[in-house]
Amino acid sequence: MAQAAIKVTARPRAGKGAARAARRDGLVPGVIYGGDEKTAEAVAVDYQLLTNTLKKGRFFASVFDLDLDGRKVRAIPRAVQFDPVKDFPIHVDFQRIGSDNRVRLMIPMRFTNDALSPGLKRGGVLNIVRREVEVWCPADKIPDHFEASLEGLEIGRSIHISAVKLPEGVRPTITDRDFTVATIAGAAAMKPEFDETAPFLKAIKTIDPGAWDQFGREARDPWKGMEILEVMQELRGPVELPDARKRKG
Repeated sequence: MAQAAIKVTARPRAGKGAARAARRDGLVPGVIYGGDEKTAEAVAVDYQLLTNTLKKGRFFASVFDLDLDGRKVRAIPRAVQFDPVKDFPIHVDFQRIGSDNRVRLMIPMRFTNDALSPGLKRGGVLNIVRREVEVWCPADKIPDHFEASLEGLEIGRSIHISAVKLPEGVRPTITDRDFTVATIAGAAAMKPEFDETAPFLKAIKTIDPGAWDQFGREARDPWKGMEILEVMQELRGPVELPDARKRKG
């Protein structure tokens, strides 16, 4: 994987005052830490350069050759802090890549062949347990994503990490179990638990007028509204909702 270069400059001192001074000069303060060195280095990155790099995407899954005053440092971004109001970068952290050339990253999952899943065709729902999987991988071979096929999966079946083909040299950080990545769930399994409507059932059974107002509020949640209405219809037959304006009179 080609590594992009970012020019950074050393900051003579750390601290809030030095960070504010760097921002006034159009720079974003940062730090380089980890790897084979124990000491952290305070640096600064050009604001516009960092902003443009962030816009390209995959910032946290890219290895950069940092040009630190003529010295090359291979590193990977670990964190970017943004201004809470104006949403522009105000600090960036880089972690050096050690001599073992391995990095720990979250890689996104993609699911293919959904049209070939009998469970989905029968109305099942893809329940994604892990949208990203944390792995150890070589710094020069960071995958864009992992793929898992849904072909042949029925309702109730699961996809485990062992079914996902990982590139050579890539391994999950979780090694003590074959963890679940996604499942094919029945549509009913996606509804809230029936207990969520329990406080209103007694009032509904007796058609307590005070329950109608509560029913109206709960009906803003489609699942809860449908659940309550189904119970009412089972108990009393088809229900005609009363006109709130008439009840006020």
